[in-house]
Amino acid sequence: MSYFSIKNLTVKHQEHTLVNIAFDVHSSTALIGQSGSGKSLTLKSILNLLPSNLNSSLDYESDFVVDHNSIGFVPQNPFTSLSPLTKIGKQFFCDEKTKTKVLQLVGLDTWVLNRFSSQLSGGQLQRVVLAIALSNNPKILLLDEPTTALDTQSKELILQLLQKIQKELDLLILYVTHDLDSVNELCNDIVIIKNGIVVEQGKVNQTIQNPQHNYTKELLEASFNNKEFRK
Repeated sequence: MSYFSIKNLTVKHQEHTLVNIAFDVHSSTALIGQSGSGKSLTLKSILNLLPSNLNSSLDYESDFVVDHNSIGFVPQNPFTSLSPLTKIGKQFFCDEKTKTKVLQLVGLDTWVLNRFSSQLSGGQLQRVVLAIALSNNPKILLLDEPTTALDTQSKELILQLLQKIQKELDLLILYVTHDLDSVNELCNDIVIIKNGIVVEQGKVNQTIQNPQHNYTKELLEASFNNKEFRK
């Protein structure tokens, strides 16, 4: 399996440092934190998608070049990720053989290529987005809360697919989310970020069962209370 180690990633607005972190992405690693903690800035910095008023630097070690070919990206909302005016097949940038292959990987048939996004369900759309992300044969897959806009059944399907694909393709996964249930299901390692810095990291099971930082304990308590509220 490939490796990707962030030695130092910083994001600044003028002289104010918004993010200053370092962590390793193992086979499947979750990046967790409340809204405004720096998760999205970290992801956008890796993707080189930060707005022009922010400056970033990324020092890393890996056995692959980090560029648009080696990174696959699955955004949060599949309903806004695809053009509603273009057939699905035209939104892939690969040959027909590759389209068929990646659609099979995500459990879709080639009939979706002749459909518009409005003709597909949310779960189908997210699988299409995932297939597009896989079409360049990436080394690392960046996931920005990919199940947030989905119903429970579709969410479970996407998580199962990601587990299967990660093993079959030997991919690295960096999973940005606030959903600790899905982290427990998908990831081996976890990184907790607060105010742009890493406050705790380790194996998912160990960290959830025995959190060391108060902020991690607060996140776990909030997750538990939300589950109780939903009942």
